Amino acid sequence: MAVVEATRENIEAMVEDNNIVIFDFWAPWCGPCRQFAPIFEAASEKYEDIVFSKVNTEQEKEIAAHFSIRSIPTIMVFREAMLVFAQPGSIPENAIGELIDKVKALDMDEVRKTKGKK
Repeated sequence: MAVVEATRENIEAMVEDNNIVIFDFWAPWCGPCRQFAPIFEAASEKYEDIVFSKVNTEQEKEIAAHFSIRSIPTIMVFREAMLVFAQPGSIPENAIGELIDKVKALDMDEVRKTKGKK
């Protein structure tokens, strides 16, 4: 599956209508973001059951503000419309598969209980 650009118009439906969505918050001027882009793209081709989406923080300032993005790249993962992972900085190529395996292995009933306690 190709990487999808997230916009103010489509991001909510993207999170709600898909089991797992991984976001890469980036900007065109960001060197580490440009270095991470091919890794993110390759992962999107390998894991076709997951939506990979990029958020251009220069164009989508409202989304970046909503998620309190302070540094880029930042990676966020949603499963069943719940934020289950967020990390500033890129993820090494060999670690994306591990992250995805951990997200898929989550007991979402436990996650919902934990999130409900906050």
